[in-house]
Amino acid sequence: MFILASQSPRRKQLLEWTGWSFEIFPALTTENEEPGEAPLDYVKRVSSEKAAVVVSRVKENGFVLAADTVVVLDGKILGKPENNEQAKEFLLKLRGRVHLVHTALFVEASTTKKIQQDLCTSQVNMREYIEKEIQDYIDTGDPLDKAGAYAVQHKGFHPVQGFGGCLANVMGLPLCHLVRTMAKMGVSPPLEVPFTCQKNLDYDCPVTSKILKGENVG
Repeated sequence: MFILASQSPRRKQLLEWTGWSFEIFPALTTENEEPGEAPLDYVKRVSSEKAAVVVSRVKENGFVLAADTVVVLDGKILGKPENNEQAKEFLLKLRGRVHLVHTALFVEASTTKKIQQDLCTSQVNMREYIEKEIQDYIDTGDPLDKAGAYAVQHKGFHPVQGFGGCLANVMGLPLCHLVRTMAKMGVSPPLEVPFTCQKNLDYDCPVTSKILKGENVG
């Protein structure tokens, strides 16, 4: 059984596609950047801190799963916007640009304390959407709880074009990376995760086999 250290509805949905049973135990940690901290160091640190908080509190046997996802443009993290004005600012910065999405995974066995970590990085190309599209999207309220102020899967806005990486990563939980991480723990998922993920996302993922072979792609 997993204990998911997140209250993200997207991570919950994605983890359901594995067939693994799980409970939700949000870590509720602070996620402030430290001075001079690089984005990769940040995302790894935050995921490990989330796991540590939950491991210290849970009584059940199982695997604590923590993840943290960041949107990075020009070497700087674009977090969740504080308001509509900042959401518009982020979306204007991203428009027509290529940025990176990093997700760090941290899994710890609550009894043995054995840990495994993984990192997925995807290159994301944003299309040249117009300002009216930005405003219409902001008016839905969707950007305010999203890193970088966008959801890759939003059907009304569809901000991304020509994507060729792990779509689940951009949503917050790279499932093939999770599968290979758990394989190191000697645990396999009940479902055929790549098939289930691609079917649910209606996406023919070109990097699945490479990820499962251990290649550093995303």
